[in-house]
Formats: sequence, C-alpha cells, structure tokens
Amino acid sequence: MAEDGPDFRAKQRDAGDGPPGATAAFPYDRMTVERFREAFPQARWREDLGAWFVPGTRAERRLTAWMGREWTGVLAYADERGRDAFTFEPIESPYLEAADALVVRTPYSRAVIAELREVPWARWDPASRAWQVPFRSLEALRRHWPAIEAAARQAEPEERRKRREARATAPEDGERRAEAAERRRKRYPVPEQALPPTDRVLMTHVGSVVFEAVTGEPVEPALAARFYPAVAAAPAALVWASWRRPEHEELVRAWPARTPPGPDELARGWWQPTIEVLREERRGAASRERARATRRSR
Repeated sequence: MAEDGPDFRAKQRDAGDGPPGATAAFPYDRMTVERFREAFPQARWREDLGAWFVPGTRAERRLTAWMGREWTGVLAYADERGRDAFTFEPIESPYLEAADALVVRTPYSRAVIAELREVPWARWDPASRAWQVPFRSLEALRRHWPAIEAAARQAEPEERRKRREARATAPEDGERRAEAAERRRKRYPVPEQALPPTDRVLMTHVGSVVFEAVTGEPVEPALAARFYPAVAAAPAALVWASWRRPEHEELVRAWPARTPPGPDELARGWWQPTIEVLREERRGAASRERARATRRSR
C-alpha cells in the first residue's frame, strides 16, 4: 500500500492511563523536533508509547493546530528540496515531464499503476489524464522508475501487437481462448448442498462476484475439471450459478471476513473476502469504472 507521506498524528490519552494529555508522532527531523520542543516545552518522549507526550486537557487541540501549521511548511520545504534535486539530477524519460509537479504519462498498464501507488502522494489527475507526483516524492519515484518505465514500454501499442501475434501462434492459445469464452458466459459451478447467497460480494476462483441466481442446471464433470479444477464436486453435485462483477460501491459496502478462507471454503469455491482482498478489488473496480467513463467521454 502506498504511504501517505510523513505521519503527523495527535491522539488524546485516556485519563485512566495516567495524567491527561495527548501523544504526538511524526518522522524524526532535528529542525522539526526543535520547533516542536519550542512550542511544547513540557513535552516528553515516551519510549513505551513511541511518541511525544504533551500534558494538559487541551493538548490534542493544541497539537492538531500546531501540526496543521507545521505540515504546510514541511511539505513546501520538501517540495523545494525535491525540485532542486531533480534539476541537479533529472530522470530522463519520454514518460516523465516536470511542471508544477512531476507528470507521469504512460500507456495504460496495471503494472505502472501498481508501482505509482507505492509512491507517496502520487495521484491520478483526470483532467490531464496523467499521474501527478509532487517533487517531495522524487526519491521514491526514482526507486520505482526502472519498473515503471519498463512496464510502460511493454504497454506500447506496437509491443502489445507483437505479444498478441506471438500468443496467436502458441499451442496453448486455443485453450486460452476457450477459457475466455467460458468466462464470458458468466456462470460458475457451486455445490448443490452449499449454495452461495445472492446479492452479496463474494470471492471465487475467478475473482470477486455477486451471484444473481442459481439455475440448478447440472455441471458436466469434464467441463468442471477443465475450467474449474479448484471447485470440489464431491460429495454433492455441482450446479451452475450466474454472476456479475460487483461495482466499486458494492465493494466499499462489503463486510470483510476476519480470517482468510480455509481449505473447506476454497474447495467449496466461494468465500467471504478479507479486507486486504477487498482493498485490491476496490482498486481494480475503480480503475475499470474510470476507464469506462473515459471511453464514454471520447
């Protein structure tokens, strides 16, 4: 998951845990600590809390106000340093340009998106149809740039065409086409004695789905073994259930499981997703919805 940059937090302490006050946590920087100590001379570092403790019933309010002021200055200073560093040692690439921020514009690539999500403060700008990365994140972007540029080159139309042609002549292409055709039928085998609930986000071996109905039509064993080998048929027979992909809003509202699925749930073929899985599915759904909106606008 991408970091959100420096972590400035103020939290009120429960009076039952000791004297009233609040804790403050932020990345170590000598100048920031000096300014903090000037603003809060009674603050003490607490090893047991891993944070600064500021006494007083209004400590959280005072800390929040100070952090708001400090935050603006810290970010402005970090951006200025990042801009100077980029001027001294720029990243030379056709996919990157420098403006008010670093602008990353590449062909669509899930790998590129995954890398940029690991860069603090990076965000997608729909107006410019590009990723905006503030100069304060230059060093993080520099670490991820080799992977970003390699993925971007692989996503160029000519490279995609070459890979399509190579796949078309590969022996396994026929099986791949058959599997894609099966997915387009939007059906999934479920045990007759363990039918999934409908109108709820669930995970399956083909990703997140919302089951719409159980048709009751028996699944041919050979077809299940070919396309759905992870779904166990015994002891109950398998029947078809129709499904659709969940919308982003449905994934946001979905209730996560506390633990990953066990062997029985995996063999059954459907289970409740964990929060980590839901977050990944939400990102994918949001990306697909943005792509649909972009196609409609064109």
